Amino acid sequence: MNLIVELLYPRRCPVCDKPVDKLGRYICQKCKNTLRYVYSPYCLKCGKGLQDETKEYCVDCCDAVHFFERGRALYEYESIKEAIYRFKYERRREYAVFFGKELARRFCKQIIEWKADAIVPVPLYAEREKKRGYNQAALLAKELEKELGIPVKDKIICRVKNTLPQKMVNGKERQNNLKNAFKIVQNDVKLNTVVVVDDIYTTGATMDAVAKCLKDAGVGKVYCISLTVGRGM
Repeated sequence: MNLIVELLYPRRCPVCDKPVDKLGRYICQKCKNTLRYVYSPYCLKCGKGLQDETKEYCVDCCDAVHFFERGRALYEYESIKEAIYRFKYERRREYAVFFGKELARRFCKQIIEWKADAIVPVPLYAEREKKRGYNQAALLAKELEKELGIPVKDKIICRVKNTLPQKMVNGKERQNNLKNAFKIVQNDVKLNTVVVVDDIYTTGATMDAVAKCLKDAGVGKVYCISLTVGRGM
């Protein structure tokens, strides 16, 4: 049955956006070889790849006090930015299957070590999600749930401000842009450790805003997983 479905509706490769080069695959082999994973050395706080292997933290994390414990990221943004754009803005929600499987494969051991009770996707503002038709972070979180068996809790926190996209602001403006942007919906959050999932990590302002909100509600530890991240210094 799955074979028939694939023949009728072939999967699109998340890199070239063409039907995958072989049935059963989620990405063309030659396209997979173009992806750049974040390898060591990477920032011990946010997971951003470092250019200087003698450093332990990126410049952003040296200057910031984060509310999350630690973060990891899968891809270097520049190697997959076109796919991310289609995933978010051109309704290529099917990419989430491959991306979610890759996140689980790469960070399964790490997430288990963190002893996560739940996975929480970074929420979109309700009107923006309605217009887009989905929340890309929630799609990634659902795939992680399928692969790792850790429940997704996407109803405990919501976005109450229609903030500007973070790429449109910089520096301290990012934090101000997200001030009071999130709100706990569930009054009694009985979770010790949460993994927050998002598609892009830049300076960490979004992750910090979500982490602070969760911790204010009683969550003990917050870790972060992102699909992509820029390079650090």
